[in-house]
Amino acid sequence: MFFTTATPAQFRRPAQANVSRSLERFLAETQVAARQKSCTVVQDDTSYTLSFDVPGVAKDQLNIGIEGNIVRIETREGAPRQYKQAYELPQDIDVATSEAKLENGVLTLKLGKLVPVNRVTELTIN
Repeated sequence: MFFTTATPAQFRRPAQANVSRSLERFLAETQVAARQKSCTVVQDDTSYTLSFDVPGVAKDQLNIGIEGNIVRIETREGAPRQYKQAYELPQDIDVATSEAKLENGVLTLKLGKLVPVNRVTELTIN
C-alpha cells in the first residue's frame, strides 16, 4: 500500500503556467540586458559621460529630459526606432554645463555634476 498527499484541485497549477512565466521572465531579462549593453557610463571629477546606440534616429526625433539626478531619453512619435529609458545617476546634474551630441547613430551625453551647496550655519555659543 502506498500513501501520497492529495492536493485539492483548486491549488494545482497547470504545468504550462510555470513554463509561460519562465519564458516571460527570460524574455524580460534579455531585453533589460540588451538595453544595459547599449549604454556606457564613464565619470570623472566634474562630469558623467553616457553613450547610447540609437541607429537610424535623427537628433530632432529625440527628447532628453533631466530632473535632479535622473536622465530620461525617449524618441518622439514617428521615429523609425522606439527608445524610452531612464537612468539614475549618483549625483544631481548641472544642466548649464551639460551637452548632448549625436554622431553616426551614437548619442553622447556629457552631464556636469552639480556641486552641492554648503548650507551649514555656525552658531555662536553664549
